[in-house]
Amino acid sequence: MSGSLGRAMRLIAGMALVTAAIGAVTPASANAAAPVFPDAQVDADGSHIDHVVSHDDRRSTVYVYSAAMNRVVGLEVIRAADTSAPRPTLYLLNGAEDGLDAGGNETSWETKTDLVDYLGDQNVNVVNVIDGRYTYYTDWQTDDPMLGRNKWTTFLTRELPPIMDTAFDASGVNAIVGVSMSATSTLALAESAPGLYRSVGAFSGCAQTSTDPGRRYLQAVVLSGGGNPWNIWGVDGAPAWTANDPSTDANLAKLRGTNLFVAAGTGADTAAAGGGQVGASSTALEGTVETCTRALQSSIENLGIPATFNYLPGGGHNWPSWQIDFHEVWPDIARSLGI
Repeated sequence: MSGSLGRAMRLIAGMALVTAAIGAVTPASANAAAPVFPDAQVDADGSHIDHVVSHDDRRSTVYVYSAAMNRVVGLEVIRAADTSAPRPTLYLLNGAEDGLDAGGNETSWETKTDLVDYLGDQNVNVVNVIDGRYTYYTDWQTDDPMLGRNKWTTFLTRELPPIMDTAFDASGVNAIVGVSMSATSTLALAESAPGLYRSVGAFSGCAQTSTDPGRRYLQAVVLSGGGNPWNIWGVDGAPAWTANDPSTDANLAKLRGTNLFVAAGTGADTAAAGGGQVGASSTALEGTVETCTRALQSSIENLGIPATFNYLPGGGHNWPSWQIDFHEVWPDIARSLGI
């Protein structure tokens, strides 16, 4: 967790109403020309692959134009080991301060875990979204002066899947996994598009976005990126905050039939699972996350929805812990995808 997010988290208890002016932002112009990828599909709304940078015969950076956001979004893509038949797709989302920073440095599943080697022989297409910092990957009500136009639910559930399916010969069978900020997002995305994902993984998230501490956590994350949290679902306490809370009984019911894998660290000590040091801030944050996760488990169990909950002893809010979580759940996710 970087210093900016840490400072924002320390302000949660006394956070005052954000008074920044809310105004429309004119999104950066995007290249809406015909896509250059040979197998690309153009959605009815005009969303398409803008261009591709190939790294080797299986790995590439794919830039997709989103009509909803009027901008190009970057994705790291790993093609399945066997392309003789359509394969399922694993979507991966990063945390609030991951992806590409202002200097173009990437922090992601590919750079912080052994993902590339671990899935090297797996017949699954992997799509890692390296954009969307601080946004919670949701559809915002209002354009933000700092974070721009955010229609991530629309992009990830409606615009992107058919494009990826066509371009990478996918089967339409999907799973999605997220960490920290995006652990909340994976639940919400699955609820907004029931049946789109066979499996959903949520590592170190705080799903209760309309009640504390999850609500304050979300607001602090957005503030740490310079955004105005009232641009997401209206002012604090507006009805849309509850409507978009993935932990309410009404929304959790939409996950019935989905393979759910939820993980958190216990934060019990300062030794990072898998080696290295967690640090006091990571341990303290994961302690809050564990509380959120146990509350989510109680809600899901009360509804009788099958789900797997894993609590990593000593695990913190960090990539070494999330790599262990992923290794733990991948065999079950793979089975759900028919791999």
